[in-house]
This record gives sequence, structure tokens and C-alpha cells, in this order.
Amino acid sequence: MKKVSILGCGWLGFPLAEILLKEGYQVKGSTTSPSKIDQLTKVGIEAFLIALTEEGVEGNIEEFLKETDTLIIDIPPGLRKNPKEDFVKKMTLLFTEVEKSRVKYVVYVSSTSIFEDGESIPTYTENDIPNANSSAGQQLIEVEKLWQNSDKFKTTIVRFGGLVGKDRHPVNYLAGRENIQNPHAPVNLIEQKDGMRLLIRLVEKSIAGVFHGVYPDHPSREIYYSAAAKKRGLEPPIFDQTTNSKGKEIDVKQTCLLLNFKFLHQP
Repeated sequence: MKKVSILGCGWLGFPLAEILLKEGYQVKGSTTSPSKIDQLTKVGIEAFLIALTEEGVEGNIEEFLKETDTLIIDIPPGLRKNPKEDFVKKMTLLFTEVEKSRVKYVVYVSSTSIFEDGESIPTYTENDIPNANSSAGQQLIEVEKLWQNSDKFKTTIVRFGGLVGKDRHPVNYLAGRENIQNPHAPVNLIEQKDGMRLLIRLVEKSIAGVFHGVYPDHPSREIYYSAAAKKRGLEPPIFDQTTNSKGKEIDVKQTCLLLNFKFLHQP
């Protein structure tokens, strides 16, 4: 039986763990919240309380990693809320623990924000070198390099666009607001179900490399969010048309080809 450990059983990680259990995998899952331990245990996940700090990994990380074939790391960096956090340090401390374990394959969930927006609306493929200029983006670049730099295990980086789902959609935040920037920038989104399908495909195939998780249709932000607001009966957002839009388009052709994968759920 293949054993998968998911570091970060949150909005994506928890339902992913449930699907893996149904498919016959043995699953360990971590949370930073003591109140969630019961929720994980009830569905059959072997639950651990683990937190990454700049001082070290809190919790029984050795037991969490023990006998793990595949480790999925789905930890939000939290750099928007806390831009001064040293995410690289947290991940380096985790990396050291993983290298000491017998984990064979690591799937690190990264972000398309690793690429810079531009007025020319550049397209980025899986082979392009990350070029984000912000301090948060620079940290994400360093963390990707870290996980790709081990001879103890294989690593896959999967860069997700904005994750949306039934109970989570950016239009709820944008509805009725004015002067929203970048009306002509393309959207780069992925529906939760496709995100889970992509991660499951990676677990099945254990392919090392870089993959992109973004639905391959990129309407402009103005067109997309106006339609999304109308569909939900919300007040449409009003976009600022006076400044040039900056954005990017994330290409997924190589991901679809190498994994024989098709995005099925329009965000």
C-alpha cells in the first residue's frame, strides 16, 4: 500500500486526503489547529499537529515522515499578511527533516506568482525561469530551488493559479468594488477539483519536474469577474480603465502532455 503524507490538510489538502483514502492509499495529514485533529481522524487520516516556525519544526515530524513514500507540501507562505516572515528559513528547516527521512518523492505546491506581471502580458511555460521581483516572489523562487536540490528524493513543483471552488471565489471579495486594477489582464485560475486531480495524477506517476495548475482558458479579469458576479446575483465590480493593465498568461500545454491530463472544471 502506497503511503502519502500531506503537510497542510487545509481547504485543498483535506478533501485531497479523503479521495486518496478512498483510492486505497494510507494517508497521514497535518494541521496547525488542535481543533481540526478530530476532523481528520474521523475520516481515517492519521492526524498530526505540526507547525513550521523560523526556529524549527514543531510537532512529531519524524513520525509524520516515517514510512512515507510521497510527501505533499501544501503550506501557504502567508507572505501577504506577514511580508517580513522568513518562509525560506521555515522551509529549509523542513527540508533538513525530510532529507533525514526515507521519503522518496516530494510534491511541493508552489504558485504562479513566481512569475512577474507585465504590460506586454507575457506567457510563461513550465520551462521558463521564474522572475518575480517582489520580496515575497523572491522567497518563493528560493524555496522552489531548495526542494529541487536534493539527491535523497525526487521532487515535483506544481504551480497553482488562483484556487476557486464552490465555497471560495474571488468575486465575492470584488463584487461592488470600484477602481479595480488590471481589467485587461488574463485570469489564471484553477478549480479545486482539478487541483486535486492534478495532485493525484502526480502521486500516481511520481514524475519529477515542474508542472502548472491553471485552467487553459484566460478571459480578461473584467470579462471573467463581471460574468461571475452576474451568475451569482452579485453587484458587478467596476474596473479602472485609466491605467494600462499588467498581467501574465500561464501556459499548461507541457503539463497536459507529460501527464496525459485534461482540465475538466471551468473555474
